[in-house]
Amino acid sequence: MITIDENAPVIVRLSTVIDAPLTTVWALHTDIAAWPAWNTDIDRAEVDGPLRPGSSFNWLTHGLDITSTVQELVPGVRIVWGGTVEGIVGVHVWTFEQSGGRTTVHTEESWSGAPVDAAVDHLGKALHDSLEGWLSHLKNRAEQAA
Repeated sequence: MITIDENAPVIVRLSTVIDAPLTTVWALHTDIAAWPAWNTDIDRAEVDGPLRPGSSFNWLTHGLDITSTVQELVPGVRIVWGGTVEGIVGVHVWTFEQSGGRTTVHTEESWSGAPVDAAVDHLGKALHDSLEGWLSHLKNRAEQAA
């Protein structure tokens, strides 16, 4: 099982409970091309072919043009992706658990690299705020769909 870099200078872990079934939340989260439709922090997202380990997708958020590669995929349970952007090495783990009609989404991400070492506090806050926003957008959209 792939995990974040526990030795990275920036690590953020957040969770939210969504009043929607797992199938709805998972479908929204893994339909990468549709991210900009519900996540206002993402300007563009493109994926070539089905999501599977080794597949990559490109997206633009907060001025960063990112290529992420899927490292692990357990449908309905877990997706891990990562990549390097402007010297920042990111590993992002998402896990999903259904309890009744609700879904708990856990996200954890690590950032390392020279730019992170040079601005740990600033980039740690940026990542925290970004993930908090992502979870909020996902929750709002999934609950509307449910």
